Amino acid sequence: MTTLPSPAAARPAARDWRATAAASTTVVLWASAFVSIRSAGDAYSPGALALGRLLAGSLALGTLLLVRREGLPSRAAWPGIVWSGLLWFGLYMVVLNWGEQQVDAGTAAMVVNIGPLLIALLGARLLGEGLPRRLVLGMAVSFAGAAVVGLSMSGHGGSSVLGVLLCLLAAVAYAGGVVGQKPALRHGSALQITTFGCLAGTVACLPFSGALVSDAADAPLSATLNMVYLGLFPTALAFTTWAYALARTTAGRMGATTYAVPALVVLMSWLLLDEVPAPLTVGGGLLCLAGVAVSRKRTGAEQPGEARPAAHHRPSRRRTAGS
Repeated sequence: MTTLPSPAAARPAARDWRATAAASTTVVLWASAFVSIRSAGDAYSPGALALGRLLAGSLALGTLLLVRREGLPSRAAWPGIVWSGLLWFGLYMVVLNWGEQQVDAGTAAMVVNIGPLLIALLGARLLGEGLPRRLVLGMAVSFAGAAVVGLSMSGHGGSSVLGVLLCLLAAVAYAGGVVGQKPALRHGSALQITTFGCLAGTVACLPFSGALVSDAADAPLSATLNMVYLGLFPTALAFTTWAYALARTTAGRMGATTYAVPALVVLMSWLLLDEVPAPLTVGGGLLCLAGVAVSRKRTGAEQPGEARPAAHHRPSRRRTAGS
């Protein structure tokens, strides 16, 4: 006799499909962000570009929040919102913009891509997500890859080495922001956490207001449109789809979805900017990805359904035997 899957078994599969689609949307839009930052960086200083992007994103997210009438998240969500807002929406965007003025978009994406390994490490330490031995080995390999990228750029002057260091700092800020955001998602929706995180980052970048006004007065229309695009899509949309997916898995596993970003960035920058990293740079990036592959390889004891976040486990509704 054929046994049909129960509705309860089908619901997690549906949630997984939506989370995968949300994560895929984030990956594509974040890859495009590296190219747009590179395009707008000639006209806008790092802080001005970050503030303009965050203002556009905050306006879009705030409007959507009002339309959906979601209101404020609970008090317990605010520490994570502020932490992720300052680190990820604020510091990350400024130093990434600065780094991309020194190195090409593909190289920046490769270096920033050590962020997922840092997320897994911080998630194990701060969120109790576990720290497999393969993760430690993978981190060592990926950091070696980042060092190769730095050496490959050293022949182009100290400013390029500075760019690699800035991208490394961006990776650290990105990882810290994600780990701070994860607990907040237990106390608010993806839209709420993203909106107020973006607002926190905007407030942190307000000291760049004068630079934004000055740069906008002289910037070509294409650069300004790139800045607005960054705010509406890689920020407002992609950060919301990221938060939606992050709420449904662990921080470490969610970070793994961004491993495709460097390859997409290299492809986009080749098609749109005519930029291709040097062979040694590509080799260093591949070494970063090799470390990721080592860290993500499952052992025989691991099960596909492991590490489902406890926040999504609902208490059993079964009655006791005497009721």
